[in-house]
Amino acid sequence: MVGVAWSGTEEDFQGFIDKHGLTFPQLSDRQAAIYDRFGIPIQPALVVIDAAGEVQTLNGSVDDQLLDDVFEAAVT
Repeated sequence: MVGVAWSGTEEDFQGFIDKHGLTFPQLSDRQAAIYDRFGIPIQPALVVIDAAGEVQTLNGSVDDQLLDDVFEAAVT
């Protein structure tokens, strides 16, 4: 799992990481290259790439059940 931030300052970016206690890797995508690559128009969004390279993009917030379902489908 990798978090990708698009907008805001580097201070905002680090502040969000600190505030939420994020421990997984985070990338700052100030040029929106990753967002463009996956066609992400908004934050938050979730992109899951399964072992076969299939991409699923979910725009907006996801709840725990949806997150579990998407991750389980990606590994089976």
